[in-house]
Amino acid sequence: MCGFTATLSIMINRVLIRIKVVQLLYSYLLTKSEFKIETLPESPTRDKRFAYAIYLDTLMFVLQMSGFNVQGNDKKSPLAGIGENRYLSSNKIIRALMGEDRIRMMCLKGSSHISDFDSCAVDIYDEIVKSTVYRSYIRLKKREAKDDVVLWTTIIRAILAKAPAYMECARKNPEFTLSGFEKGLEMAAETLESYSDTRANLSEARNSLDRSLDKAYELYHALLLLPVELTRIQEQKIDAAKHKFLPTSEDLNPNMRFVDNIFPRLVMESPSMQQYLKDNPVSWTDDTALTKRLLELVTSSEAYKDYMEMPSANRADDCEFWRNVFKNIILPSDELAEALETKSVYWNDDLDIMGTFVLKTIKRIGGSAEEPVELLPKYKDEEDSRFGAELFMDAVNNLEEYRSYIDRFINASQWDPERLAFMDGVIMITAIAELLNYPLIPVPVTLNEYIEIANSYSTPRSGQFINGILYSVINYLRSEGKLTK
Repeated sequence: MCGFTATLSIMINRVLIRIKVVQLLYSYLLTKSEFKIETLPESPTRDKRFAYAIYLDTLMFVLQMSGFNVQGNDKKSPLAGIGENRYLSSNKIIRALMGEDRIRMMCLKGSSHISDFDSCAVDIYDEIVKSTVYRSYIRLKKREAKDDVVLWTTIIRAILAKAPAYMECARKNPEFTLSGFEKGLEMAAETLESYSDTRANLSEARNSLDRSLDKAYELYHALLLLPVELTRIQEQKIDAAKHKFLPTSEDLNPNMRFVDNIFPRLVMESPSMQQYLKDNPVSWTDDTALTKRLLELVTSSEAYKDYMEMPSANRADDCEFWRNVFKNIILPSDELAEALETKSVYWNDDLDIMGTFVLKTIKRIGGSAEEPVELLPKYKDEEDSRFGAELFMDAVNNLEEYRSYIDRFINASQWDPERLAFMDGVIMITAIAELLNYPLIPVPVTLNEYIEIANSYSTPRSGQFINGILYSVINYLRSEGKLTK
């Protein structure tokens, strides 16, 4: 039994935490806005059309100067012969810019005029690394976001805007105008200046992850307390019937099997439940409409009738009754869903998985002779308690790298880049974070868990799609020696 409990506690945490990390990463990436990426204005003049074109080209160009391939996977960068510049390639705002969906998709599809600038790329790069602003930047002992912004906005305004070779390449676009050229470069500089360090948002996302896991664990206890409350109400009804003015024989001699069911008592007397309620007061006493309606549903069910008519009932029968009631009456009820929605923003999303853990807990209690019973701990050990936060940060801190592994295969012949749903990308990034940072978790376990999440939380074909991409990523990481398990 101890072994079963340990296995179950591992499952409750790793399965739930993976789902929570995917949900929170999705929200974080969806709401974070590090750049103000311009869009083509409606009914644009020639000046405005060219300004927008050179604006995008310039953003692509600074990415190329930093070592990113922005011409599509099948084209070679004009800087391919130059070794990696660690100062430019690790620049925070440029890496963040590469993480923007619109920018990254342009790089994948080669949809800008960036190839027009191949002839000046090496000369401009040499000018950048010889510039005063670059030399001042690399001498900094600690580089912050504001230093990254100053570097690239100065490069755009003082080098690109004044380089005859850069303007000459821009003239290859037949819509070139001098006014549009000047406006487009200034727009690119302003976009980089719009960068906002999202550490506050990141901290809030981390806190939301912790709160979400706390609320899920609260829901687990709250659900287990429902039989306690329903039993209490039924006992009050029986007592009231005994003391009414003209009680019937049935009122005076009621069938007490439901109120004598051992499961609610085992739950309420559990030391782990007592300790949890001491620190987290959870109760259904104020939800009389819900509990009375649930009791009506239970006592009018065939499961209740069959249970009450049994010749005798033991502990296993008592627990199986409540397992059946939860599975077929309580958990699917609209009344419970509506009540949970008013209690917590997290609980409706958590109901399916926490309901599963409640069913497994009831089954475990019914199959055991131990008393008092222990409920599932929040975390199995210290490693489990760190798993969620560390997985989330691994995904966030390596977002561009992990996304590049996906992008490597997303435009292969069998996969359409436009088909990548945002949630699919989040799920795969989280899966790659787990694959690369948790050597003790087998690859098939990680793969299966995230395919299952995709099937539940993304599009109908996402599971198959994610399986194909992740399989290619895993083979690539193994060939590069980055994945050895």
